[in-house]
Amino acid sequence: MSLSYLLSGLVLPPTSLVLLTLLGLLLLKSRPRFAIGLMAFSQLALLALSMPVVAGAIARTLEPPPLAADGLDRAQAIVILAGGLNRSAIEWGGESVSDFTLQRVRYGAHLARSSGLPIYVTGGVPGDARHSEAQLMAGVLLRDYGIRPKWIDQSAPTTRGNALMAAKDLKPLGIQRVALVTTAIHMPRSKRAFEAAGFTVIPAPTDYVAQRPFTPGQLAPGAGALVVSHLSLREWIARGWYRLLGS
Repeated sequence: MSLSYLLSGLVLPPTSLVLLTLLGLLLLKSRPRFAIGLMAFSQLALLALSMPVVAGAIARTLEPPPLAADGLDRAQAIVILAGGLNRSAIEWGGESVSDFTLQRVRYGAHLARSSGLPIYVTGGVPGDARHSEAQLMAGVLLRDYGIRPKWIDQSAPTTRGNALMAAKDLKPLGIQRVALVTTAIHMPRSKRAFEAAGFTVIPAPTDYVAQRPFTPGQLAPGAGALVVSHLSLREWIARGWYRLLGS
């Protein structure tokens, strides 16, 4: 796990809200009214972020429209971003692509088959993993979809790094317009990074989480909704960090 992911895990819900509750307990004797308010706020916020209706509302602020029917007409290549590894995939030899990455690979393969465009996969080696994300993505593309990616970048560990390495590999070949495949809530930050690297980006988002109609069941809290809230808030913080860096 990278330092940025570790820090985000501490400052974002649910950890941050649990820490606020613990702080309230510590202050209960010295500042009881403030402590009770702090604990009530943190627990109510945790409950709200665990509700699919709230998680979906946050995610919708990030999810762009899907790729138009003629969206690939201007593209010169398809770039698929990695989204993590599954290091507990003992049935696949110990390591495989994560669910996020698999969704991106699947959609990228679909776009490649319908357009005939070449594929660029990018993703480094996270932590102490044995394989790069790009290497595993290429394996899934070839084994499951019969598609061999034309370019494989195994060095970039971040979204900014993905964009910079793609620019280094593709722009000398005259490739300026790319269809960018990533998770829908990740698309705004990814698009900004690739545009900063000099590409014309055609967003090709996948794995939407917030586009379903409202039902009363979305008021019931659950762990899945809390995950969506966490990931969406992390994207907003990361976007702010990218703006601070001027990219």
